[in-house]
Amino acid sequence: MGGSSSIPQKSIHDFNVKDSKGNDVNLDMYKGKVLLVVNVASKCGFTNSNYTQLTELYSQYKDKGFEVLAFPCNQFLNQEPGSSQEAEQFACTRFKAEYPIFQKGDIKKALGEI
Repeated sequence: MGGSSSIPQKSIHDFNVKDSKGNDVNLDMYKGKVLLVVNVASKCGFTNSNYTQLTELYSQYKDKGFEVLAFPCNQFLNQEPGSSQEAEQFACTRFKAEYPIFQKGDIKKALGEI
């Protein structure tokens, strides 16, 4: 459908990432689920509403095959200055996040891999 045959097709399930503690996570464990992959930041002007809505959405649909995969990043106006573990603690303590918070990443680099 108009795509170049020289560009390999990748699925999100083909990627390995690290959780907030640095452990490897193969995203193929989420096959068969609806995924919302989101960049999060604790110092963003939308932090309160975004985390609140993510927590509500996850709570409502987690038993129906829905997963939120949260990736903190500090590349956008330095809005996630802490460590990956601090980002996870912030989300889980302040917003009762039960979904996975992964290691802070290089979004610009990751987009280049897709």
